[in-house]
Parts: sequence; structure tokens; C-alpha cells
Amino acid sequence: MRSQALKTKLRKRRTRAKLSGTAKRPRLSVFRSNKFTYAQLIDDESMKTVVSVSTRSIDGKGKTEKAKSVGEALAAEAKKAGISTVLFDRGHYKYHGRVKAVAEGARASGLKF
Repeated sequence: MRSQALKTKLRKRRTRAKLSGTAKRPRLSVFRSNKFTYAQLIDDESMKTVVSVSTRSIDGKGKTEKAKSVGEALAAEAKKAGISTVLFDRGHYKYHGRVKAVAEGARASGLKF
């Protein structure tokens, strides 16, 4: 049996192998901790973070509502930076809950996946 950490690492590698962000279409990477949710747009060619937002600076009730606000704020910042399309990178997380809320918030605010 494989350990949980190894399964997580393999799932993350399998997901990221198919994605690579560019300057015109950066990778929207989502990270969940127990307390906060972080999202950032990454240009893999130049290895730079273009935009980043987290729930640390967002007020609201509930983790999922805050995660949706993160998606909306990220889309607003992306528009300021001249970005309209992105690649969604969920990492090793399932596409539900806070990860899905970030994606829905970004889509609702005009980002295209």
C-alpha cells in the first residue's frame, strides 16, 4: 500500500504534467490550507507569479464564500494585468468545495478557462 503523502504527490504530478502557463495564458493555481485559500496566476515560461490573492485579506462568512471571493478578486486583478484566459490547476485537490468556488468566482467575473 502506498502512503497518503505519496498518493498526493503522484496526483499532483499527474495533474501538473498536462498544464503549463504562458504569459498570455497563465496557470491559475489553487492552494488550500486548513484556514485559508490561496490562488495565483503563474507564468511558467518566466517562472513568475503574475497575480496572487488569498482569503487572509477577505472578509466574509464561511470558507467557501471567502474562496468564491478570492476567485472574483483574482479575476479583477487579472483584468488589470491584461489577462482574460487562464489554465486551471487544481493541484492534488478534488474539484469541489473551496477549489470549485474559486473557479466559479473567477468564471463569474469574466476569466475564461
